[in-house]
Amino acid sequence: MTDSPDGTVLALCRVHETARTMTGFGITGIDKRPVAGAVSVRTFGVFGDVQGDREHHGGPDQAVYAYSQEDADYWGRELGRDIPPGLFGENLRTQGVETTGAVIGQRWRVGRHLLLEVTNPRVPCATFAERMGERQWVRRFTEAGRVGVYFRVLRKGKVQAGDTITVEPAPAHGITVGRFFSHPTVADVHTLQALHDAGELTLSAHYGKYFRRILDNA
Repeated sequence: MTDSPDGTVLALCRVHETARTMTGFGITGIDKRPVAGAVSVRTFGVFGDVQGDREHHGGPDQAVYAYSQEDADYWGRELGRDIPPGLFGENLRTQGVETTGAVIGQRWRVGRHLLLEVTNPRVPCATFAERMGERQWVRRFTEAGRVGVYFRVLRKGKVQAGDTITVEPAPAHGITVGRFFSHPTVADVHTLQALHDAGELTLSAHYGKYFRRILDNA
């Protein structure tokens, strides 16, 4: 007997066209659009995708970015415009499953084989703001707290629109990417660091700078 799915992949997206960043140095692959058929997802993400800045928006700890249709609908109402899959630079547009509410270290089974592990919240940047063309976009996106979620790939597999998503039981610490992004506490830092040190949780390298900032401002 198999587990009942929690959600669905509405669209699988990858880069449509690269562009120069605002500074003119380097490229961005934020222009992602849905693709038809099954595509392999590997250690560095969706096959054929481009990560222009692997330090901040890529690498194995941020290989796949997912954003929910529920949060996209919120922005559609707020902005009075359509938010099609891929507009936010996401690889997976999902339905019926929490993205911002995903617990750090939680695992998703997508399609028949792909296994993903929750790593980071998405942090908005100037490139994202340029793509959206909305006034004070970074501030608005930050204040709304509907940030979506990054994953690392634990087991590669092919994914396509219509695939099911099954969310495995959440780690007991209960700290979601949304909570850590919007309302992190010193206690959260100590909890996550202790779990990482004990080998019960694998944090991405990005958390080091987040932790220092939180502790410095405490």
